[in-house]
Amino acid sequence: MTGTPVAVRIDGVDKVFRTRKGGEVHALSDVSLDVAAGEFVSLIGPSGCGKSTLMRLVADLDPLTSGEITVFGKSVEQARKDQDYGIAFQQAGLLPWRSVRANIELPLEIHGVDARDRRDRSDELLALIGLEDFADHHPDQLSGGMKQRVAIARAMAERPRLLLMDEPFGALDEMTREHMQNELVALCQETGAAVIFVTHSIPEAVFLSDRVVVMSPRPGRITDIVPLDFKARDEDLREDTAFYEGVTAVRTLLHGSEQGGPRGVENR
Repeated sequence: MTGTPVAVRIDGVDKVFRTRKGGEVHALSDVSLDVAAGEFVSLIGPSGCGKSTLMRLVADLDPLTSGEITVFGKSVEQARKDQDYGIAFQQAGLLPWRSVRANIELPLEIHGVDARDRRDRSDELLALIGLEDFADHHPDQLSGGMKQRVAIARAMAERPRLLLMDEPFGALDEMTREHMQNELVALCQETGAAVIFVTHSIPEAVFLSDRVVVMSPRPGRITDIVPLDFKARDEDLREDTAFYEGVTAVRTLLHGSEQGGPRGVENR
């Protein structure tokens, strides 16, 4: 990634939560990571290792305890105000009283984009996610996978250069999940957005990512980073030897991190 602009820089980040009884939970410890513009990076680790916490810090949803995070060279607060990133969570979070089109247009409406430009943008996104015929449907008329497509389109409405995704396919059945992974790959290739993707699924992380970041149990640290360089990310990849080797490598390192053993880290 030498010479490629940095989308996200995480430098020496710690996060400590205060409990109601006055105690402390040390969620993250000395986490440093660069994510290049256009790069797809997955965070994986045992439950409670701080994957989602780290993503929330990048999104300016929680304050840092120490360290620094910048997004395209800006503070996370400024990046949030400038709508430099979009967010998608495990639950689609669509507003049930709004149509598919109206849900996609919501961020644009909030930020004062006029009706004609909102419609033009939602037309683009509906075509991109293959739901042109469902523009006037409501969320209760959609399948789980369709709802997630709408949620991702909404996250991309303001053309963010960065997508933050917290287990967006975790609630889907395996067949739908693989289909959504294929669509996300195509979407990222189309838009060139960088992605930070939180998942518990090793095959999902390997299939989607340029690099997989392995994290330790709490307090979360980066113990390993696995670079992945596949010729193409398509259905054939799932049967490729290189894919299985990637899955095995991440699984081995993940089991090592669960034992608390730090290893050499390829970081920046």
